[in-house]
Amino acid sequence: MLSRLMVLACAGLAACTPLADRIALNPVSSSLELRPLVGSAMIRTISLPTYAAAEEIAVETTNGLIVVNEDVLWADEPERAVTLILTRTLGDILNTDVGPDPWPFVGLPDVSVDIRVERMLGSLDGTFELNGQFFVASEAISFRDSTHSFEITEPLVDTTVAGISAAQSAALLKLAEQIAATLGR
Repeated sequence: MLSRLMVLACAGLAACTPLADRIALNPVSSSLELRPLVGSAMIRTISLPTYAAAEEIAVETTNGLIVVNEDVLWADEPERAVTLILTRTLGDILNTDVGPDPWPFVGLPDVSVDIRVERMLGSLDGTFELNGQFFVASEAISFRDSTHSFEITEPLVDTTVAGISAAQSAALLKLAEQIAATLGR
């Protein structure tokens, strides 16, 4: 009986705890249009650092510590959201079939793109950084495999979650344009 009362009391407390607000990571449209060198491309699920893969929004303090805001969370799992934004943006730029992993179409994609993010973080100094590497691998056609580094910095209008989200979206647009430049002309 006592354990049942404790479970009910815990459930009651949990029901009173306010849920965190959520913010969506919104794609930014590109004005870039390239002629694709491939007929299709698969974007593998993006590899993010632990702090960037969490639903809490991280920011770097002036002394180099990474802290999280638990009051506002990402609306979607960050790896999934970033993967889908890059997939959509690349498809728009190249005007070809671009899909996420697992590949949603029949057959193999012409190439796959594997993106490994080393740093995706806003800081209190007013910048947002997106650094890492992406790898293009031939899957179904003869296309030169390649490795590319990226170091993208975007200014933060402010260090609010909306400011961080906007800067992250702008950085992802630049990354999509860099990837598109390797797959089109």
